[in-house]
Amino acid sequence: MEKNLTPTFDPSHDIYHYESHPLDAIFVPKHVAVIGATENPGTVGRTILWNLISNPFGGTVFPVNPKRPGVLGIKAYPSIAAVPEQVDLAVVVTPAPTVPGIIGQCVDAGVKGAIVISAGFKEIGAQGAELERQIMEHRGNMRIIGPNCLGVMSTISGLNATFAAAMARPGNVGFITQSGALATAILDWSFRESVGFSAFVSIGSMLDVSWGDLIYYLGDDPRTQSIVIYMETIGDARAFLSAAREVSLVKPIIVIKPGRTASAARAAASHTGSLTGSDDVLQAAFDRSGVLRVNSIADLFYMAEVLSKQPRPQGPRLTILTNAGGPGVIATDALIMSGGQLAEVSGETMSALNKILPPQWSHNNPIDILGDASPERYAQALELAVNDPNSDGLLVVLTPQAMTAPTDTAEKVKPYAHNTGKPILASWMGGADVEPGEAILNRAGIPTFDYPDTAARMFQYMWQSTDNLRGLYETPILPADADDVHSARGEGAKIINAVRASGRAILTEFESKQLLAVYGIPTVETYVAKCADDAVMQAEHLGYPVVLKLYSETITHKTDVGGVQLNIRNAEGVGQAYRAIETAVRAKHPERNAVESKDAFLGVTVQPMIKLDGYELILGSSIDPQFGPVLLFGAGGQLVEVIKDSALALPPLNTTLARRLIGQTRIFQALQGVRGRAPIDLSALEQLLVRFSQLVVEQPWIKEIDINPLLASPEQMIALDARVVVFDQTVARDQLPRPAIRPYPSRYIQTWSAKNGMAVTFRPIRPEDEPLMIKFHEDLSDRSVYLRYLQPMLLSRRVAHERLARICFVDYDRELALVAEGNDAKTGERAIIAAGRLSRLHGGADARLTMLINDAYQGIGLGKELMRRLLQMGRDEKIQRVSAIITPDNAVMKHLCESMGGALKPINDGKMVIAEIELKRE
Repeated sequence: MEKNLTPTFDPSHDIYHYESHPLDAIFVPKHVAVIGATENPGTVGRTILWNLISNPFGGTVFPVNPKRPGVLGIKAYPSIAAVPEQVDLAVVVTPAPTVPGIIGQCVDAGVKGAIVISAGFKEIGAQGAELERQIMEHRGNMRIIGPNCLGVMSTISGLNATFAAAMARPGNVGFITQSGALATAILDWSFRESVGFSAFVSIGSMLDVSWGDLIYYLGDDPRTQSIVIYMETIGDARAFLSAAREVSLVKPIIVIKPGRTASAARAAASHTGSLTGSDDVLQAAFDRSGVLRVNSIADLFYMAEVLSKQPRPQGPRLTILTNAGGPGVIATDALIMSGGQLAEVSGETMSALNKILPPQWSHNNPIDILGDASPERYAQALELAVNDPNSDGLLVVLTPQAMTAPTDTAEKVKPYAHNTGKPILASWMGGADVEPGEAILNRAGIPTFDYPDTAARMFQYMWQSTDNLRGLYETPILPADADDVHSARGEGAKIINAVRASGRAILTEFESKQLLAVYGIPTVETYVAKCADDAVMQAEHLGYPVVLKLYSETITHKTDVGGVQLNIRNAEGVGQAYRAIETAVRAKHPERNAVESKDAFLGVTVQPMIKLDGYELILGSSIDPQFGPVLLFGAGGQLVEVIKDSALALPPLNTTLARRLIGQTRIFQALQGVRGRAPIDLSALEQLLVRFSQLVVEQPWIKEIDINPLLASPEQMIALDARVVVFDQTVARDQLPRPAIRPYPSRYIQTWSAKNGMAVTFRPIRPEDEPLMIKFHEDLSDRSVYLRYLQPMLLSRRVAHERLARICFVDYDRELALVAEGNDAKTGERAIIAAGRLSRLHGGADARLTMLINDAYQGIGLGKELMRRLLQMGRDEKIQRVSAIITPDNAVMKHLCESMGGALKPINDGKMVIAEIELKRE
């Protein structure tokens, strides 16, 4: 039977999708059942039923109540099974203990979606958590929003499945909140401020549908221009980051997350029954995923408006144009305090302004054009300021003085709304006199603010959004030893496994440095000495001066127990230092038995005394309860807790992300060279951080690790001390925390020989592949491009950075992209000769298959081998069904799919063919 599906275009990969979304059952249902509907005034069940029937959504509502024949004049049914039509959405408002059974009945009746309004689940403790477990046990493939939520509104379909007092205005903002009470307050506020929504969702406790699901759904919705979130807990961190990283590039995601203080975090945890985690780690996660975090509810909607009307700035420099000095100063303070910069007026612009402005103008930024400024003066000054290359955005401020014409000035500013490439914001200060001017600007797409300091903060938020996204998709440099780092996994695991097998959870300093060395992190030469004579012998071998440190399997902070002796210059000093360390350790860890004595003091390590001519840094990782391993970088040494100059990031890193992590610290300025001191090799430091992050994600048994100090100087970079703590033997492998961002799946790197004997390496794509992908696309024929993308595409578009960055920056949880790499037949250089991708369809276990083979390498079995490997990856990743959209004349691809067990079906009146392959476990 032929399928007729409406295609939607995916700008990220330039392909058409033909699938529906599981959440459509919730947002655009045709038949809705209200389970627990009642006529009792003031009840949730009555309010929801009334909202559904009084806001037409193009479907039918069925009350379910076993005790009544009808509710609000509508025939009621005793159970979901008795409803005569196939129900898409069930809204459940019954007591919590009844919900698991009701969900099971809904699944049996074929209901695809449910909203559980009822409270009394994990937020009340273990009893409620058990009810949630039972719901998930019964739910099958049904998608559930809630429990403990207000419900869902879709202004597009007209659905109002909430117990709010009114229906939201239509608009382009998708709003998701964890607080139902806050949702009703924001809804009421939105009527006064004329803010409209495409969707209004109270997500509750996120038992099933999570932030990630809704971000994907609203990201796919063409009527949603921005996504605004009130978040108390993040829930499934990996799903959130996966969705946010993909969607934030095309639609702004703006979040307010309370809980910055310990008291607020405890309140949020009590409200939702979930862990909140570290706020600093959460901020690092937002930065990594392109999410903009704001500090107030008003800022949420300001930014949704600003980002929908104006382009993001390309830098942090703001020009302020004003007719009064005071507001300009206030705006400047707000800008600088929030991290922005005032643009420096260029010499050319300064000269031009001098020609058109009175002599008394400010001759600086803010550009004060004086209180008698006419609309024409505003327009002339704005024309010059907006074209100044030093400026990244404009804030136009007007105060209604006696000589001012607010409305006429707005008319003069209006033409600059969209033709400058820079954001234009306005603050028309005052009341009734400025309202017509404000209306003109708002209609033109220039956001207006009552006060200039608010506008300045919004500009800084805009730049922060730009900067976050730029970091996401800036092409990194592939470290020269990238392949060697990936091969270190096995050697590192041997060291850690040996420690755990001995019953220990702490690596000695010697073992810790061995582990670092495996990953190419330079360490100071270190030898173990079990007695004083051994220590002298090792010191003589190294040469003086030397350092002696405690060698222990139980003590990690050696300085705290007198376990470090520095700058020892002869054999006598080595003997004295050895005895001093032993005495100090035994004094603080008195011998109770031979075993304890041995554990505390096993000898010393002997190391050369490194001249501390450089900067002491710290590099570490620990486990966050929500995000798993988190990296820390900053100023190190003994005063690290006092100085507190550090920044956090989520692993794994690439060179771009490493550079941004370094740049967040105060020590970064010194590392670039200050007061005549030469800079360190920042590129080498970036690559060291990349290798360290690889160690962290590849060795999941590591609980804590830090290098302190990491000595960085223009001449060298070397780890002087290291500490590693691993999970003990009581922890099972499936209990280990996983990284919030899936690391590079090196397990899929494999080699193969083509029919012509060519050696080919199949491997997952990586961000550093963008230059190779440019060359790959340059070599494709127009025919191959058309068959892959189902439409012609110019080379300039195919190789655009924005497009290739999205293709190369793969979220390995959502997409499995393989490239085939070989030596170019003409140049002999490494080249990508084929690429294939499995893209998971949101909300299910299906994936879309796409492939593209360089014309020069077609006909050697490469396409068949690439498809075979992609399908095997799909099985490994628990994908159940793969489909491919093919043009009817693509005989080769159709044959390949059939050879892999695929079934071909025409779609859309035969204009396309869909191949569907069921993946059976082998």
